[in-house]
Amino acid sequence: MKEKETITMTKEEIRRLKTITELVDKKINGPRASIELNLSVRQVRRIKSRFLLSGPKGIIHRGRGRSSNRSMNKDKENIIRYLINNKYSYFGPTLASEYLLKHDQISVSKETLRLMMIEEGIWIPKKKRQAYHHEWRQRRDSYGEMQQFDGSYHKWFGEKESCLLLSIDDATGKISHGVFDKNEGIIAVFKFWIRYIEKNGIPKSIYLDKFSTYKINHKNAEDNKDMITQFQRANKEVGIEMIMANSPEAKGRIERGNKTLQDRLVKALKFHRITSIEEANKYLEEQFIPEFNEKFAVVPKNKENAHRAIDDGVDIEDVFSIKNQRVVCNDYTVRFENNYFQLEQIQPTTVYKRDKVIVQTNIDGKISIKKKDILLNSFLLPARPQREIDVQLIAITRKKSDWKPPIDHPWRKFSLNKERICKEKNITKVGHF
Repeated sequence: MKEKETITMTKEEIRRLKTITELVDKKINGPRASIELNLSVRQVRRIKSRFLLSGPKGIIHRGRGRSSNRSMNKDKENIIRYLINNKYSYFGPTLASEYLLKHDQISVSKETLRLMMIEEGIWIPKKKRQAYHHEWRQRRDSYGEMQQFDGSYHKWFGEKESCLLLSIDDATGKISHGVFDKNEGIIAVFKFWIRYIEKNGIPKSIYLDKFSTYKINHKNAEDNKDMITQFQRANKEVGIEMIMANSPEAKGRIERGNKTLQDRLVKALKFHRITSIEEANKYLEEQFIPEFNEKFAVVPKNKENAHRAIDDGVDIEDVFSIKNQRVVCNDYTVRFENNYFQLEQIQPTTVYKRDKVIVQTNIDGKISIKKKDILLNSFLLPARPQREIDVQLIAITRKKSDWKPPIDHPWRKFSLNKERICKEKNITKVGHF
């Protein structure tokens, strides 16, 4: 006796069998069957032909029980699982797929890799965030028209925190310049923009936050517009407009860029075993930034470059230096940060006592003194200069005593003569004499 064949069907296939049976029995026509099955008439015709040839078995999808044509080779899958566990365990799926292709010549989609990493316990799926409405600000038209600038403190390499100073062009999304430094102080920022201008030229404007290096945030500065920072003064001299953002969302391009780099760049530095600022800056400029710009930069509306060249005769290092006003003392010394600088006798211009001069500190720490942009001849004194008159005054230093002058003392004689003159002139009050 022949065994009965068991056919397993899904609910969808049972519904399809019923419709095809009605079509074969001519209870409905082809167009009606295509509407019920949500298929084209041509597909319904092929299913009907398989049903007539193989019976109900022809309704079942022919791919059932077969491996997918897109399934991955088992050996390849094992290699990928080994690599993501031992080499890319701290990577995300997207970055891991890029590194597998670049460094191991293994092509795998980020979604396939994401499922593998979830199975291996390396990647935890993120919950969908609630969407917030933000007004979209259009990009500027030209490269160099606006640079979004910020400093990001993070543990970029190792356990010690450092600061990444970064500028992103608003029109193209390119990283126009980036450098690691210890902090976001004025010297580090000046070094950044000197290198930027030497490499790219002078941008039209800079969009940045209200950090104390860039803006005086004291309440009195609202009424006194002359209270500006060294960075504001330098940008004013070179003709760069500074635009202050009132919130992080306002300069979202640089904020998102920093967040992306805190993921990608940190992992890249760890992958290449970079542990110092010098190595990180070299890798950042020579390899990471060009690759990042090639992947994420967009084409601007206007292909013209809005950067300006440095004007003839302008020393950019002189502009981006710390300048403080001081007064020449009576002994022709200038005091600055508890140091004393002696002005020499021969000067390129006339210098008087109490003249106002500018003490300038360059990014390399060199200090010079100028009067109306003319460099004065000076040298650092090893110790505080002595006063011109170092004599104790008797009226101030003498102690009070009980001594009285004798009767024949000149003071006494003067007093007696004074009384005699008063009597002769009939002056009753000695004070009228």
